[in-house]
Amino acid sequence: MTSGDSNRVGRARMTGTQRRQQLIEIGRSLFAERGYDATSIEEIAQRAQVSKPVVYEHFGGKEGLYAVVVDREMSSLLNMVTSSLTRNRSRVRLEQVALALLTYIEERSDGFRILMRDQPAAAAEGTYSSLLNEAVNQVAHILAGDFGRRGFDTSLATLYAQALVGMVATAATWWLDAREPSKEVVAAHLVNLCWNGLTHLEADPQLASEWPRGIPESSGGATP
Repeated sequence: MTSGDSNRVGRARMTGTQRRQQLIEIGRSLFAERGYDATSIEEIAQRAQVSKPVVYEHFGGKEGLYAVVVDREMSSLLNMVTSSLTRNRSRVRLEQVALALLTYIEERSDGFRILMRDQPAAAAEGTYSSLLNEAVNQVAHILAGDFGRRGFDTSLATLYAQALVGMVATAATWWLDAREPSKEVVAAHLVNLCWNGLTHLEADPQLASEWPRGIPESSGGATP
């Protein structure tokens, strides 16, 4: 049997479902490495050792394959983040959100790189920004309840949610390449900043430049 015959036999043993999964994994790797525009159907087919029509048969083209890859990554990350927001006490929720995002980055780095890249214009939905917006909405709901119990302005919960989610997301993006310290240490420090900041919130904060003269900075401008 020639090597070509062997390859054909090997390919014949792969079911349609297996082939589709193979193409998704290959596309995921190439999209993460090179981005959407620099990835071609030819290279995807070559790595899978199939003809281009096989890729078109499964996905209709590069855009279809990309959409499937992004949808799977979004579902995976969204499930990890949202499940962490619906369990446990407030501080543990913050810890689990940070750990969920860092764990996703650790386990699916290629997927995270794909979500972070610019997507084709046709892919209006399923972006990383839409995931962050979903996280903001959920965090805002949690904070609104906490603000209400403390007598704070609940309309500002979304502002604080944007800041908290943005801080975690930015730190997580940095950690994608840094990978030090460990995700547990990163999560602990993020929560330290978030939680202690939330614990000592002032009901009506003012810019330091507007404080009455004579009030030291260490007091934060707050009255006893």
